[in-house]
Amino acid sequence: MSRSVLIIEDDPRIRRIMQMTLQREGLEVTEAGSGEAGLGQLGERDFDVVLLDLMLPGKDGFEVCREIRRTSNVPIIMVTARSDSHDVVAGLEAGADDYVSKPFVAKELSARIRALARRTRAPEPRVRISVGGLEIAPSEGTVTRDGEPVSLTRTEFKLLCELAEEPGRVLSREELLERVWGYDYFGDSRLVDVHVRRLRKKVEADPAQPTVVTTVRGMGYRIPA
Repeated sequence: MSRSVLIIEDDPRIRRIMQMTLQREGLEVTEAGSGEAGLGQLGERDFDVVLLDLMLPGKDGFEVCREIRRTSNVPIIMVTARSDSHDVVAGLEAGADDYVSKPFVAKELSARIRALARRTRAPEPRVRISVGGLEIAPSEGTVTRDGEPVSLTRTEFKLLCELAEEPGRVLSREELLERVWGYDYFGDSRLVDVHVRRLRKKVEADPAQPTVVTTVRGMGYRIPA
């Protein structure tokens, strides 16, 4: 099945290269030359993955990412020349699921797109999980606390489910990368740490003193049994 990708990139030369590269990999590509144009495309149809440049005229990539997240859980990959830790973390905090530094390797980028799209469409086990005052319904893609919905991105939801399905077991960052981002994922452990931090802000009563998703120093993360 062909995956649909929206590229939001202001540089026409780079946009054209990305389009040709991804089309050669069998992906269906739509282009937008600004954040505003990209948001307009997202209002008209669904995409499997959004590739979002950080340095855009008008609304920058951070602002566009936050706007997308207000209405959609579509997977977002930041594609940026600004690859220092501050920018990477800021992009992930804004709601991106992944990041790729320019210049990128075409096959690596397409592998990340397919991994994210595959994870998004993968069927979830039909069970309900109660943990830390949360009710998680994997098959429905919902989380509630005291009957009130908790809004999570797809990545945060998948991360919570992977931990909740094995309460008491420590999952290493590498194991979570493999399970949440896919077997062919090329990432690093900063992704896991940033997404756990974002998840805690939504599911913990006190994110500074987490009791739902706890850290096991030197090993990884777990949800207590």
